[in-house]
This record gives sequence, structure tokens and C-alpha cells, in this order.
Amino acid sequence: MLTSDELKQWLHKDLGKLDKILLVLATQDEPIAVSKINELADTAGFRAMRKWNVSATLGASKGKAIRTTGWELTDAGKIHLRDLGIATISPAAMQVAVDLRSHLDKITDNETRDFVEEAIKCHEAELYRSAIVMAWLGAMDVLHKHVHAHHLSAFNIEAKRVNGKWKAAKTPDDLGRMGEADFLDRIAAISVVGKNSKEELQKALGLRNGCGHPNSLKVGANKSAAHIETLLQNVFERFA
Repeated sequence: MLTSDELKQWLHKDLGKLDKILLVLATQDEPIAVSKINELADTAGFRAMRKWNVSATLGASKGKAIRTTGWELTDAGKIHLRDLGIATISPAAMQVAVDLRSHLDKITDNETRDFVEEAIKCHEAELYRSAIVMAWLGAMDVLHKHVHAHHLSAFNIEAKRVNGKWKAAKTPDDLGRMGEADFLDRIAAISVVGKNSKEELQKALGLRNGCGHPNSLKVGANKSAAHIETLLQNVFERFA
């Protein structure tokens, strides 16, 4: 969310103690100890933090930071920092990341969780093309596993009907042998997804393809947020 160079600039602005400690936490992807917080502030040229009661300040942050294996920034803390203007991402786009992260706790499959978590991190870091690609990979992982668990026989019959050369899938990975556009057609034909959902997923696939290859396509926070929201509503919340 915040680079070391950006931290140097922000720590020397006229901000309160809590805001400055949260800024240090925003440079890390994992919980850190108070000693590490002070070390990072020192490196940024802000040694006054060593004189503060960092734990007491974070403990009174009203949920903007929590202590697990160390102190870490919460979604409320990230939104608070964005309200200070440390990033260009809009509150609406940030809310999508918060919504998706809340859904993350319900995903039990480790591979799917990894895909979705990486997509969220990319979105929060404003790496929108990467976020779009990773969110799509997570959605396909969910759909492959759902079809394998609940509709494999019907899927193979439909796939064989359309393409006589189709070799019946036995595992979720086998389903990956089929092109993604064709896969969406097949699962719509056996009513795993409806016509309108398929159309939305086809648009998402088109955007993913545009972001996954070298070209001049530009995407911003709102486009990334809309893409993730589509997958959240039509795949993750229904099948994960």
C-alpha cells in the first residue's frame, strides 16, 4: 500500500501519532513487532517514534490496527489512510476490496484463497491489470472445482455432444484443457450459470485477456473494482 520512499515523505508531514504509526504498518504485508515499527520509522528519518508508546496508541485506534502475531493494519485502517489521501484509489473501489476480503474467510480451498488474496493485494496496491488477471484465475478455479464436484457427468456429455473429440474430464485440472470461452458455453448449457451471468463472465474474460497480454489497454481502479465485483457476485459468493 505504501513504499519506503513514500513513507519518508509522509512521516515528515503534519499528522498525528496514530496516523504516522499506521503509515509505517502500511509498508508491510504481515504483522510486525513494535521494534520493527521503530526500525522502519528510523530508516525513514523519523526517530521521534521511539519516544512514543506505540502499542498504547495502536490499542486505542478503534480497530484501525490489531495485534495478532504483531501489529497489522486492518481494512478500516487502510480506508482511513486512503481518506488522508495517500493513494488515488476511490473509496468505492476500496470498498470492493474490503467486500472481497470479507468473503475470503468463507473460502476453504487453499488454492482458491491464494488466487483471491493475491487479486485483493494487487487491487489494493493499484496493480489493476494484475488484479484483473488474478481475480479471473481465482474465479475459474472455483468454477472448475464446482463443476467437477457437482456436474461432471452432465458437463462431459455436453462437451462430447459439441465436440466429438472431447476426452472426458476426471479431475478439475482436466477441465482446464477446454478453452475458457467454450467452458462458459458448456456450463451455461447445463444450467450451472444462467444466460445473463454467462454474458457478464464473457465480458470479464474479454477484459482478462486484454490485461493478460502486452498491449496499450489502460485500466483504472473503477474498472478493476467492477471486474472483481462481477466475479464476487457471480462466482465467489455462489460457488466458493
